[in-house]
Parts: sequence; C-alpha cells; structure tokens
Amino acid sequence: MACKMATGSGKTTVMGMLAAWSILNKQNTRGDRRYSDTVIVVCPNVTIRNRLAELDPARGEASLYRSRDLVPPHLMGPLSQGRLLVMNWHVFGLQDANRVGKTAARVVRTGREVNVLETIRIGEKSTTARGTRYLSLADYQRQVAAGLLEVIKEEIDDSGGLVKAQVGSTRYVESDAAWLDRVLGFKAGRKQNVLVMNDEAHHAYRIRSEEPDEYEEADDEGLDEYYAEATVWIDGLDRIHKQVGINACVDFSATPYFLGRVGQQANRPFPWVVSSFDLIEAIESGLTKIPQFAVRDMSGQSIPGYFNIWRWILPQLKSSERGGKKSAAKPEAILRYAFTPIAMLGGLWQQVAKEWRENGTDPRPPVFIVVCKNTRLAKLVYEWLAEDSPPPGIPSAGLPDFRNRDDTINTIRVDSTVVAETDSGEAKSDLSGWMRLTLDTVGRLDWAQDRQGNPIYPEGFTALAEKLGKPLHPPGRNVRAIVSVGMLTEGWDCNTVTHIVGLRPFMSQLLCEQVVGRGLRRASYETEGAGAEERLGEEVAQIFGVPFQVVPFKTNKGGVPRPPAKTWRVRALPERANLEISFPRVEGYIRTQFATEPRLGSDSRTGCRSDADSTRSPDEGWTTHQPGTAHDIWPGETEHGIACGLSGGASPSDSHCRNCPGTGENLCGSN
Repeated sequence: MACKMATGSGKTTVMGMLAAWSILNKQNTRGDRRYSDTVIVVCPNVTIRNRLAELDPARGEASLYRSRDLVPPHLMGPLSQGRLLVMNWHVFGLQDANRVGKTAARVVRTGREVNVLETIRIGEKSTTARGTRYLSLADYQRQVAAGLLEVIKEEIDDSGGLVKAQVGSTRYVESDAAWLDRVLGFKAGRKQNVLVMNDEAHHAYRIRSEEPDEYEEADDEGLDEYYAEATVWIDGLDRIHKQVGINACVDFSATPYFLGRVGQQANRPFPWVVSSFDLIEAIESGLTKIPQFAVRDMSGQSIPGYFNIWRWILPQLKSSERGGKKSAAKPEAILRYAFTPIAMLGGLWQQVAKEWRENGTDPRPPVFIVVCKNTRLAKLVYEWLAEDSPPPGIPSAGLPDFRNRDDTINTIRVDSTVVAETDSGEAKSDLSGWMRLTLDTVGRLDWAQDRQGNPIYPEGFTALAEKLGKPLHPPGRNVRAIVSVGMLTEGWDCNTVTHIVGLRPFMSQLLCEQVVGRGLRRASYETEGAGAEERLGEEVAQIFGVPFQVVPFKTNKGGVPRPPAKTWRVRALPERANLEISFPRVEGYIRTQFATEPRLGSDSRTGCRSDADSTRSPDEGWTTHQPGTAHDIWPGETEHGIACGLSGGASPSDSHCRNCPGTGENLCGSN
C-alpha cells in the first residue's frame, strides 16, 4: 500500500506512529501475524537516513516517539524490544565476491556466478555512482581487450567520441544468505515477518523495459541512474521477502508516480495508493508555501514564456545551436535567452532579502535555486552568477549578492554525480564530502545541541573540517544561491528557498512537483490572528520555468511580511534534572475474572478490600480509578469485586460509601 503525502506534511511522524503500532501490538500478542516487531525503513540517500534515525526506539528520549509524544514513557520499554533498521537502498546491491586479496575471481571463482547486462558511461575516471558504472576510456578499452566485457552496442557523439556502451559481463557475487547477514544481520531461514516502509517510494517500482520511453531525451542526465536505482531497490525487497518474509510494505511519497519505462502506466500514480494528502490540501491547510508561477508577460500570449522557459527558448535557437537526439543544445545559446528571467527573478530575490534584513523576518538569507539540464549548462550559469564571468555577448548578471568573494561562498554548484556518489555516505573525495555537508546545511545557522549545550556534529565532520582548514559552523549557512543538475535530493530540508528557476525540459508533472517541492517547506510556523481567525501566515515561493499545472496560480498582493513574534525557548537546567516533575498518564483499566467471587471487607484507605489477596500492602499495585467511583483498583479485582466506592467527589477521609453493585448491601456504612 502507498500513502501520498505532500512535502512538509509529516511523513516521518506517520511512519513513527505506524512503527509503534506494529511493534507494541506484536509485543502484546506475540502469536498474531498481523504485526511485526522488526521494521525496516528504506530511503534514497544519507541525508534522509540521518534524519530518519530518530525513528529508532533505542534513542529513548531523543527519539521521535518522545519528542513528539507519540508513545508514553511507560511503553518505551516494550517499544525498545522491537528492532528498527534505517538504511539506504544502496546496501541492497549484491557485492562482488570477485577478489581474494588482489586475485580476481575469474581465477579463483568464488561467490555465485551471474551474467550481467549493463550500461557503462565513459567518464574522466572509473567509479560507480547511484547504480551507474563509469569507466575512463583507457579502462574501458583495457577491459574489452582482456575479455572482461562483451560489447553489445556503443554510442558515439557527433565528434566521434565514445559516450556510453551496453556490455555484458560475468560477475561473482555474494550468496543470498551472505547478503541477508550483511544487510539485516539475519540468518537465512529465520522467518521474521518484517514490516517494510519505503520513504520517497517513487524510486522503487518494477521496470518493464530497458528502452527509453518516447518523452525521454537522449541527453537527460540521471534517468538511467534513476531506473537502475529502482531495479536494485525492488530486487533487494524481493530478496528480503524470499529469505525472511515481508509482512507488509508501505510506501510513502509526495509523488507516488511511475516515472517511465512501464508501458502505458508512465506518469500515472501507483495503483496501490490508499491514502492521499496532496499538495493542494497542504497549501489550503497552510502547511506549505504557496508556489507562484508566471501568469502573464508582455507578449500577450495565453501561456507566458517564463512559465516554461525551456520550451520558450528552443524554438528561438538556430538549428546549429539546438542539437539533436545525441547532443544537447549549446549552453551559451540557452543562457543568451535565459539570463533575462534569471536576472528578473534574482531582482525579486534581492527585494525579499532586503525585507528580511530590515524587518528581522529571519536572520538567515533566502535561497535562490537554478535547476539546469546538464553539467555544461550548470557550469556556465555558475560562472556567470558566482564569478561574474559571462560568456561573450551576454551581459553581467548584476546580482552582487550571489558572487563568491575571498572565503565567503554565496553560490555553490551541485552536480548530479556529486549528489549521487555521496547518497550512500561514502564520498569519493574530501571535496565531494564537504560539498555534501554544505548542501545539507543550507539554511542552518548553528548545529543542534545536546542537553549540556554542546554542538552535535555529523559523523566525521570535525576531522574533515580540520583537514580542509574549515571553521566548525555549518558550512552552508551563508549560501544564497544553488546551481544544480537534477532535482537536488529528496529529504533536502532547507526551508528558506524562496525562488526557483527551471532551465531544463519538464516532460512530466512528477518532475515539476519534485522541483517545486524543494521550495515548499515553511520557514516559520508562527500563527496570525486570534481565536477562530488564528491561522498560519502566508509564505510564498516564486517560480519561473517549471510548468507545474496541478496547483492554482496566485498573484502576489505585495506588502511587507510582518516580523515574527518574539518567542522564548524554555528548558530545564541540566543540573536540576533531579527535580523534574512527571505526571502519570491514565491509559487503561485492568480487569480479571475470578473463578470464585472474592470476599470483601473494609479497608482503612478506601473503605474496601479484596480478601483474595489479603497479604498485599495497601500501597502496592494501585493502578487507575474505576469509572463512577473515586477509589483505586487493585490488579485482579473485577467490576463486581469492588465492594463500594466513594460517592461523588468525596475524599478517602470522608468514608462516604454506597451500596455494593453486586449485592446491594451497604458493607461499609457511613460516618
């Protein structure tokens, strides 16, 4: 089953509630196969994995169950007896068993032999990123000559250079039992009946065809990697189900659609969606920003050019600039037309930044994003914005706030390969690792702190900062503009994005919603008004070039946003933790049927006592109050087994009793 939930509407909280429901019910009824006390959460990258770590009950008071009061304290013990694993889909890939020391498996033949059909891209270096294998031209030629790769088809660009090749190869991989032990720590044959939750589940579906769908352009970067990811993800779930059994699988996504290569189902919702809280509802509820799109321009056309910048630009290009199926449009030609809407939206960004500074709306800078089609275009746009180095015939951007000066980084460029290779948390270089940390901390002024007030640094951050000579504050806190290839990354929680420009083709509403989603998280949840008129204030994201047609257009009425109300964070001092006052939570009643009715007598505390356990101290085993009475119930007493109770709101010292509900006899009398 799948749940469609708009960006920023609380997917993590719902996942925590589902995990708690399953684990606690399993702990209470061990034989009921409807429940699972082993929960696996699969996500697409390390950013989301780190954030979802709060779903682990072992974190105690730091877990989501306590921070959002989902589970009362007395149930945290049973909840912690369950097992919750959060992992990237990357771990599902079968690892090569083709080396013993430095000896290739073609000689030693270890592991399980599989025949693999794959696409290899020719790059500057040999690496693997997001499920795609890159080989340098020299390595590719060497492996083909050695018989390690069987060439099926090669693709050549207009200049005669090799771009990619479809090859067949033989791999020796780990067995399913070894895979299961590595990924989950389970031994094969142990039926766990696990509960699986897939976060950003639009990455995980079965691919029916290896051939591109009609709408895909030949040079669209990232699509092959996207499909390879879906295959690895689903194959991993299949392997888990085969070995230990999946009790239920729940998908969570703001965009649970097939992207492509599934026949006629392309761009349609998953048919297993059972619940939908979509973007329209989130906007109407005030939970997200309101996206604003271009609604008119000076041309008088019904659809303004800046609504879909890519489609507006391409017809204006010369045939030599437009490119073909195997080559992209020239970046300089694209920027010659695109610099106007970018500069226009950049001017609106400057107005917002000025208002934020003058009104104290937010001490952080607003964030401007340009989403490019490929790395060549992204590089050109970055040099134009960040380095004030425009190509011939294109004027300067005129946006000084985006320029990088000295040690101040105001604009960053994030390539899809950098994001992809760091999704698993294993950066290929220190600079790639630092770039990922910079991206993940955009919009954060300081690190989170523990109860003693010490900053909580990400794993390995301090060592990397010391090695690169960087300060220890969040490296992305000064970033104002991001030039990216692709849609950045799901789970990117920057809530200060205010402006987005799309410089790429958008052939589906799924892609549009993913890009727009990067700017939908609210910067503030302060309410306005009072009483019945109290509601979240309006926040806006202005967007050019992303032809999203699902949401209604909204024009800006202008006006300066009000500064936020002064708020104070109240917390207990660590040295006074022993003085904490806790309050009991009434959560249920205990009733047990006796084979014989217990005899009843008076008790100095309540006026009633059960002789079935006459040796128990009156101070032991008290639980909750019986409805309609004001006295406590011992574990083991039944509704009929309670002789009487205090009438009305009387206290125990009043000893006002009523007739026994079972016999009608007044056993206690009254004073």
